[in-house]
Amino acid sequence: MLHSSSISIIFFLSILLLSSASDDDRRVSLHAKKLIRDLNLFPGDDLNIANSSLPFQPRKIVEKRLRFPNVLGSDPDSGVTVEDLGHHAGYYSIQHSHAARMFYFFFESRKQKEDHPVVIWLTGGPGCSSELALFYENGPFKVTDNLSLAWNEYGWDKESNLLYVDQPTGTGFSYSTDPRDIRHDEEGVSNDLYDFLQAFFAEHPQYAKNDFFITGESYAGHYIPAFAARIHRGNKAKEGIHVNLKGFAIGNGLTDPAIQYKAYADFALEMGIITKGTHDRLNILLVPACESATKLCGTIGKAACAPALVLCNAIFSDIMLHAGDINYYDIRKKCEGSLCYDFSNMEKFLNQKSVRDSLGVGKIHFVSCSPEVHTALLLDWMRNLEVGIPALLEDGINLLVYAGEYDLICNWLGNSRWVHAMEWSGQKQFGASPEVPFVVNGSEAGLLKNYGPLSFLKVHDAGHMVPMDQPKAALEMLKKWTTGTLSESRADGENLVAEM
Repeated sequence: MLHSSSISIIFFLSILLLSSASDDDRRVSLHAKKLIRDLNLFPGDDLNIANSSLPFQPRKIVEKRLRFPNVLGSDPDSGVTVEDLGHHAGYYSIQHSHAARMFYFFFESRKQKEDHPVVIWLTGGPGCSSELALFYENGPFKVTDNLSLAWNEYGWDKESNLLYVDQPTGTGFSYSTDPRDIRHDEEGVSNDLYDFLQAFFAEHPQYAKNDFFITGESYAGHYIPAFAARIHRGNKAKEGIHVNLKGFAIGNGLTDPAIQYKAYADFALEMGIITKGTHDRLNILLVPACESATKLCGTIGKAACAPALVLCNAIFSDIMLHAGDINYYDIRKKCEGSLCYDFSNMEKFLNQKSVRDSLGVGKIHFVSCSPEVHTALLLDWMRNLEVGIPALLEDGINLLVYAGEYDLICNWLGNSRWVHAMEWSGQKQFGASPEVPFVVNGSEAGLLKNYGPLSFLKVHDAGHMVPMDQPKAALEMLKKWTTGTLSESRADGENLVAEM
């Protein structure tokens, strides 16, 4: 998930640019101090830079069959048990690194694994572990309060062979013995993922022919387009194993900052978070400055990206000043605890000796969200990753952008605007396409817009983490999208509208 530690890092700079009335200054300063104090979301170690006795083996996958302890019974739908399924955990010694190892989980599908696609999930942050999604969103299991595992009725392994990767290096259980392996841009991130995928399919050649889809959320709105472009480039150049890339999906992502930051004030006004006066002030004082700085970040290089980050995050900071203690991932809720949610059961579970032994991680410290990885990518934050997407669409690679309607930090409005503004051969047709209900079991679960390889879905009654808030709708979305039937929801929706 896209967390706000970068806001705390630059908050004292950004408040100098707020141009608020002078009697607001003390209130802004107090809010900044509270925000920093409350962001106690990191474990003791900032980064997995470890001393390891394991030999470094470039391009080598070291994988073991996984059996989590304390799994409650069998899957109630299929009756299968953990023993019946292929669950794996492993490390990949990253080829183009000094000494980096990337940790991953691989869960074979609960049914039809030979026919189901391979789906990789990337959590954002940047620097947050994909285990957040595994145990709280769309993995095979969910962690209970007594630290056992219950089967997830809507786990995405029901419709896919599912990969979770801790990346970039230093995130989750991924680590290096050399600080030079920390990545600072999408080129480094996507090359590591591509090298991992090549090694993974070499280890599991039976899956290389399956359809392959990239999914993720939040800052993965940066990772995913870069990774998709890297795979497509590798396929065209006939590098290594051909990856059968069919599509990529971005959930509540940050992809085109210039457009998405501009949407903050409009979304906040529409949802009643700020007044019309605050909205107008932001649009006069901060939004134009953010737009100008972001353009410079995209044209004159990294030196201009830090001022863009400061100016644009000032918009978000100002909104949060007025919003109080709302959960910026779901404005219907209050922000309580780290990351505005309580994910402590995950860390407790992963720190159990029996679990660590089953994973084969030894003494490697689990880093749920790494501030050092996060900081290393701050100059990447304001880059526009939309620019590489049109070429993928033109070559028939499908894109799904979906967003829960109650998320503020990567809200649906900003995502909808960059998708509509993207220049490609189908731009006009997509813009003219009707918005129809996305129907799940006879009920409207969202609003869908589709043309050709591009789809946009606004998900009802969900915040930043759609698979957590609307698991049934998210699984149905994945199933229809990966089988090429998502656009058929348009016809269903049009019939539903006609009936109404």
